[in-house]
Amino acid sequence: MKNFAMIGVAGYIAPRHLKAIKDTNNNLIAALDKFDSVGIMDSYFPNADFFVEFERFDRHIEKIKRQRNIQLDYVSVCTPNYLHDSHIRMALRRGADAICEKPLVLNPWNVEALESIEKETGNRINTILQLRLHPSIIALKKKIEASSSKQKHDVDLTYITSRGNWYDISWKGDESKSGGIASNIGIHFFDMLSWVFGEVQENIVHLREKDKSAGYLEFEKARVRWFLSIDESTLPKEIKEKSQRTYRSITVDGEELEFSGGFTELHTRSYEEILIGKGFGLTDAKSSIGIAYDIRNKSLDIKGEKHLFI
Repeated sequence: MKNFAMIGVAGYIAPRHLKAIKDTNNNLIAALDKFDSVGIMDSYFPNADFFVEFERFDRHIEKIKRQRNIQLDYVSVCTPNYLHDSHIRMALRRGADAICEKPLVLNPWNVEALESIEKETGNRINTILQLRLHPSIIALKKKIEASSSKQKHDVDLTYITSRGNWYDISWKGDESKSGGIASNIGIHFFDMLSWVFGEVQENIVHLREKDKSAGYLEFEKARVRWFLSIDESTLPKEIKEKSQRTYRSITVDGEELEFSGGFTELHTRSYEEILIGKGFGLTDAKSSIGIAYDIRNKSLDIKGEKHLFI
């Protein structure tokens, strides 16, 4: 049984991490969040110590190590994107491995700095790239790798996940903290595309607004038109008529990739892989971080194929 701590336990994604720790028969010994609405902990680890101040949390970790010889094995990082870098460093300083939600960091140079710290401490940084564990995505990757054709595949990626007025007020609406929607809602799709279709060769941005973005990506084995949005008005008519607020579609050479199900256990699967030393690390995260960074900083262009939604 491994000892875990969690930073950001009141966040949206934290319950999936709590469940993963529980499902893999491990123990949460301490948790931190500036917000104290953390009753969810009772369903998983009611005896875990909880802190709202980083200093007391950090001191507690050191105290139980010195006084009770309780060693921290992992720190799960579920905090806002811009804090990931700092909290990963804290985990490694305390002699623990880190398990961090995506995006691991916001800028490519942050990855290089973390690589140095990883070497210095001997501890490992893991990130959650759960689409790589989805059966449909694995099957697609195998199909692409088995093909002898040199022709590039045509891919359309559309992801619309409606958000209310709260979004702009929260840290997610601040691009300096979230990285914008390319990082916030698109990062796992960009990772999946580079994992399946190879290194990115061209990155063109056609649209970049606070609530939507679109562009063209070319990989070794695919040409991708992509569209991301949190604006409900961009939903297709048939989705609105069903009173649904989310639309997700990936087509490969005109054929829809079915991957709407099978998401519920992917965090647990991620933890299982991490615990046997097969987690996704800094090298795995580099490509998608670079793609999202370029989308955030590139000038808009008219070149490349445009997504139908724009």
